[in-house]
Amino acid sequence: MERVGSEGAPQVRVIEAADEAAPEDTGLEDFMERCEPYFHEGGRVIDQPFQERLGEGMIRCYMAADRVAGFAHQYPKGLLPSGLVRPHGEKRMYPPDADTFKRLREKMESEWVHPFLGTVGLDAATLPVIWDADFLYGPKTAMGDDTYVLCEINVSSVFAIPDEAAKAIALVVARRLKAGCGETPR
Repeated sequence: MERVGSEGAPQVRVIEAADEAAPEDTGLEDFMERCEPYFHEGGRVIDQPFQERLGEGMIRCYMAADRVAGFAHQYPKGLLPSGLVRPHGEKRMYPPDADTFKRLREKMESEWVHPFLGTVGLDAATLPVIWDADFLYGPKTAMGDDTYVLCEINVSSVFAIPDEAAKAIALVVARRLKAGCGETPR
């Protein structure tokens, strides 16, 4: 993950999300050359519109198949505006029923996951046991409620997780094992 900002053409400022990485000013051509490997074998770089609320952090929504298993509020260094630096590892875990993220949980479980599954022709039993979706804060609504912008989805080895997520993951695994043995899942 890199954040690139123009600091006057043809220079760019690059902040890598890696631990202890310092901002680096480099020429635009050098930066483009550095990115070349991303484009091999059909790869691409996704340009997201700048989100004004980056300084408020990112929300990681941990999922156990189609149910929210917990949340983390974190401040990835590579996403912060210049001049706003927080410790890279700063992350606070929340249970799935945290009031702070009630609206995000409702959207994930009722408005986003199941319609997506229908669109791509899958069912909840095909979802990974543990996965997560990262959200940036979007603009507030007229009523002052938070909105969320999908940043990325992670499916490989999504750890550390909130303590409460372990039980949700175990229940999904147990249901799938019972279903695989011919038992009716509960």
